[in-house]
Amino acid sequence: MINNIKFLQGNEACVEGAIKAGAKFYAGYPITPSSEIAELASIRLPAEGGVYIQMEDEIASMAALVGASFAGAKAFTATSGPGFSLMQENIGLAIMTEAPCVVIDVQRSGPSTGLATKPAQADVMQARWGTHGDHAAIVLAPSTVQECYDLIITAFNFAEKYRTPVIFLSDEIIGHMREKVVLHDDIPIVNRKMPDGDPLKFKPYEPDKNGVPPLAFYGSEYIFHASSSMHDETGFPNNSPKNAEKVIKRLYNKIYQNKEDIIITKEFYTEDAEILLISFGASARSSREAVNILRKEGKKAGLLQLNTLWPFPDEKVAKLANKAKVVIVPEMNLGQIIGEVQRVIKNDMPVIGVNKVNSEIITPFEIIEKVKEVI
Repeated sequence: MINNIKFLQGNEACVEGAIKAGAKFYAGYPITPSSEIAELASIRLPAEGGVYIQMEDEIASMAALVGASFAGAKAFTATSGPGFSLMQENIGLAIMTEAPCVVIDVQRSGPSTGLATKPAQADVMQARWGTHGDHAAIVLAPSTVQECYDLIITAFNFAEKYRTPVIFLSDEIIGHMREKVVLHDDIPIVNRKMPDGDPLKFKPYEPDKNGVPPLAFYGSEYIFHASSSMHDETGFPNNSPKNAEKVIKRLYNKIYQNKEDIIITKEFYTEDAEILLISFGASARSSREAVNILRKEGKKAGLLQLNTLWPFPDEKVAKLANKAKVVIVPEMNLGQIIGEVQRVIKNDMPVIGVNKVNSEIITPFEIIEKVKEVI
């Protein structure tokens, strides 16, 4: 085990984690507040034998990731809200062709250009439903700089394991804060499953028992076709209703049948929590401090921190909420995760949002104020 301790920005930690995961290709277009990722990747990747390309826009960036992935490289990009919107069509292409890659979205205030350098957490639903059609999504969200390093490695592992794009939903606060980071090698690195049969009989979309096909790369002895159109196991178009239903359900099920592997949460004082906070990203930091203060005041508060936003951790939320008297959901938007919490909780439990959209962080004291107002 090799531990290298550094003092890094969250954006910098993302690059270090990506390289640790084996990333060899970056294509992107600079945009605040993610630009440090592109800047550092342009230096670090070539030094590690990788490739950095600045593209003409985010549409091309996402297309390049798909191509690089099929050429055999672990690929990633970084953007913010407006660029993430432009990437959606080709994120759909990556889902349909099952091209593993990682997309980092360092969220900022919107809509449109909005407050370009200010934080928000309003891309939650876009990360899940931004591209069209029925599809599954894996979305991870860090709350510390250390988690930027750890979770980006996990993001690459999920991408490779399940042959899917993975969205890494950071925010301006986490991206630009600096903290101590241990650049460890404790997380096992997952590489894509390669085919091992007769190349002449190879079917690029024939799934294994987990619903995930092996992935050859262009230039290998395995010749294959990848299409954005509905296709069968050969990779060539097949528009029959029976095949379409089979493919769409497989793309969905390969994620949702493996929720236990994908869902990551952290708990703080939840064993006896009567006041349950559920949060993510920068808002989870304020929530954790609010819990510490409330505990000192004798109030049984606890926090469920969501590191996986999608698939949503239904079972964990329901289990902890069942023991609480009130649920508080702090998030820097007008209410996106709270809708999922309300969906999961079946009884008449009060579910209260703490929301802020003025480009300023939600403070622990604003959360505490809401808790005292409710109880």
